[in-house]
Amino acid sequence: MGRRSDHSRTELRALIVAEAHKHLAEVGFLRFSAREVAKRIGYSIGTIYNVFGTLDALMIAVNTRTFGLWVDHLGRHLASAGKDRIEAMVEGYFSFAARNPNLWMAIYDHRLPHDMTMPEADARERARLTQMVEAEVAKALARPTSADIAGLTRSLVAVVHGHCSFALTGTFNLLGEQNPQGAALARVRETLAAAKRTAEL
Repeated sequence: MGRRSDHSRTELRALIVAEAHKHLAEVGFLRFSAREVAKRIGYSIGTIYNVFGTLDALMIAVNTRTFGLWVDHLGRHLASAGKDRIEAMVEGYFSFAARNPNLWMAIYDHRLPHDMTMPEADARERARLTQMVEAEVAKALARPTSADIAGLTRSLVAVVHGHCSFALTGTFNLLGEQNPQGAALARVRETLAAAKRTAEL
């Protein structure tokens, strides 16, 4: 029997997200089951849909939780970094994904329906990661943040993400790349160096 009166709606939402996040980390996106989450917390599947409305809304909340942990992880890397903060960022990106492969890949495996938009609160929380990287890119170039820096940051994140994804899926092994993280860092350094030269012209 479900514990329908044990928690307030706010408490229930937090409980569902925490257990769903744990379940996702264990089994990955393709094997994720809201019914299993309900079973684990002792509520009916209807309770989960009553709180979140749809499975997509639940996945948004779970993936946003992952973003928060990712920001914290990257922040710790930067806090203990020496002068080479760019290397610390790339290492932090790779190490978070390597330690949390199912959670990390679920961020990109989940696709929002065309008629659904990301809630503003979730979008803000997720944006913290890119904003952190953007601030470090601006520092590396000794320039203030701007639309150009934001665009460059997005491209650099895409470069690192691609290398990281290929590393996790084993694609780089097939291609003979032995050091994906080092290759990603090299591409980032090359791009930043080119951006510096362009700014000096």
